[in-house]
Amino acid sequence: MEKSALYRRRRIVNVICLGISLLAVLFGLFWLVWILWTLLANGLQAIGPSLFTLSTPPPGSEGGLSNAIFGSLLMSLLATLIGTPIGILAGTYVAEYGRRGWLGPTTRFINDILLSAPSIVIGLFVYAVYVANVQHFSGWAGAFALSLIVIPVVLKTTENMLRMVPDTMREAAAALGAPQWIVISSVTLRGARAGIITGIMLAIARISGETAPLLFTALNNQFWSVNMDAPMANLPVVIFQFAMSPYRDWQTLAWGGALLITMSVLTLNILARVLFPQKSTLA
Repeated sequence: MEKSALYRRRRIVNVICLGISLLAVLFGLFWLVWILWTLLANGLQAIGPSLFTLSTPPPGSEGGLSNAIFGSLLMSLLATLIGTPIGILAGTYVAEYGRRGWLGPTTRFINDILLSAPSIVIGLFVYAVYVANVQHFSGWAGAFALSLIVIPVVLKTTENMLRMVPDTMREAAAALGAPQWIVISSVTLRGARAGIITGIMLAIARISGETAPLLFTALNNQFWSVNMDAPMANLPVVIFQFAMSPYRDWQTLAWGGALLITMSVLTLNILARVLFPQKSTLA
């Protein structure tokens, strides 16, 4: 009888906990669906050929977001090209060479700080170090700020993926007489390639919607510009400025830009999980 009562009590507690968990999931899904529905309802009306062919307009004029889309793509591309090699090399060192000594743990500690640092702090840092010295905003400053967000994400993913490679693979390559750099480049990095690519895609998704760093670095430009040494238009800042404006046409463009960023980030996350289905601590 005593065991039967204990079993029933555990069943009741289990049902209650499962019910509370299910309610929490439904509560979170409700707000997520509501946000996405609101974004679709307001953003779809801005989607059209003019959104991709015309530059940001003055109030009351027809326009689009072509200059902002180009600026965001260019700065994100440069940030990825700058941050990815640094993150992969640093992550490789921490995982393969930094198991002994003080440099590996110190690098890991600093990277964890950068990984959790607010993006506005990174923007202020680049502003103080670069923008304040050259006396003007620029696309280069925006790319540098975004690259500082890419580096810790790629570094952490690279380290974790390399640690998941079994040591027996390293030992087998070393037993054949391969030096350590050959083991790393031909065995461990190749084995962790899918996970590292996933981390790079997640880093790109993260910087796609960053507004605060670009407010202090690239700022904005109403016109089409390919000059990286001058203020450059970008979607996050344009969305921020247009959404805060009292003009209806600007607000519509802001909804369209927000929908573009959301769909881009969603697509990158889906691709990262479908094409490279490996576990990642950042996923």
